[in-house]
Amino acid sequence: MSGGWTRRDFFRRTGAMGVVALGGPAVLSACGVGGGGGDKPEGVGAAAVTFEEAKKTKNIKVGFANEAPWAFMDEKGELTGYAPAVAREVLKKLGIDHVEGEVTEFDSLIDNARAKKYAFVAAGMSIKPDRCKNSDFAVPDYQVGSAFLVPKGNPKNITRFEDIKGAKVKIATLGGAVENQFAKDAGVPSSQIEPMPKQDDILRAVQAGDVYGAAILDVTAAWLVKNNPDAGLEVTESFQAGDKPEVGTFNFRLDDDEFREAFNKELIELHKSGRWLELVEPFGLTEANDTYPDLATEEKVDEYCGK
Repeated sequence: MSGGWTRRDFFRRTGAMGVVALGGPAVLSACGVGGGGGDKPEGVGAAAVTFEEAKKTKNIKVGFANEAPWAFMDEKGELTGYAPAVAREVLKKLGIDHVEGEVTEFDSLIDNARAKKYAFVAAGMSIKPDRCKNSDFAVPDYQVGSAFLVPKGNPKNITRFEDIKGAKVKIATLGGAVENQFAKDAGVPSSQIEPMPKQDDILRAVQAGDVYGAAILDVTAAWLVKNNPDAGLEVTESFQAGDKPEVGTFNFRLDDDEFREAFNKELIELHKSGRWLELVEPFGLTEANDTYPDLATEEKVDEYCGK
């Protein structure tokens, strides 16, 4: 995917993790790691970590990584973003009216789902063969490119992963994210890549000059620049690091087939109807990010998993 994103106004976020509720028929709350949910509507039980229990309690717990614009806390302390918006709509169709979010570091999301700390991952996660070994993915829900967050003017002219080695600079990445493998595949020495646990850590490191720049998703980079206009940073042109479009979606436990298949059915309907685009546009995703109809299939999951 090339550049040319439509820049949307995104919501700012803070690090505060409080219990919140979004409007609409389905309620979405957030809690810190190990925390509980907020006030629930009458008839809603405890947050479940399995589909079967969630259908009974009408309340489910999901994992997210507090990374804007995918799933994050806005300046009002409300959980928002692409993944919560889409997940809420799908779960509502499945009779689950209340969702509690549990924040964790990105590279721990799958392990925590396997440990049943929550029912599934709603964080904007790329489908990769190593992740497929320990989890199952919904059909591809969006496609994105990569970009670099760099100082204005990009004095080192970093526009591709191959440029990093020759420029002899350090580049930050999100721990566990796809950019780490992209850098490795491009022959970048590990000494020039600095994985960090949080998005805020990356922004601060680039702004302070602790690293030259950051390799992140193009949508994420655009959000950071848009919401930090005084940081002196810019986004390089979006590019495709791999040999096919980079796709991401929701992540489930292995053998949780009934849940995943029910989720897939409603997710595909969101794409067909055009409702998906309405839900994601406030977070900077556009029609260019839509995977329907060519990529939003279970066959594509197998392809991206290397099966």
